[in-house]
Amino acid sequence: MINPFTARWTITGNNLCLGQWEIRYLGRPIELDPGPRENDMGSFGIYSYIFPDDEDLAEGLPEDDWILENAEWLADFFAAHDIPVDEEHMRWFYQAINPHDWRCGSCGGCI
Repeated sequence: MINPFTARWTITGNNLCLGQWEIRYLGRPIELDPGPRENDMGSFGIYSYIFPDDEDLAEGLPEDDWILENAEWLADFFAAHDIPVDEEHMRWFYQAINPHDWRCGSCGGCI
């Protein structure tokens, strides 16, 4: 099955911290609570705009660890939006947000 989630951070370039998450499930918009909606998701990546290939600067949690750390709020979120609460959907959610995740300072807008 193709990932039923799509995700995007609403700001690109400088000032990433001013954006928010837009998440869709099967094309239907689903709104995160303000905390997760307005912050990075803590997923694994290299977020340095100066050294984007330096693995020493990688941070965040890999998929398995991220799911374990976030399973409780994800389960509540999925249940509230009639999304199956299972590992497969949690993995799809992570895989949708991870390429768009960011960190404060990763765009250089605040420097």
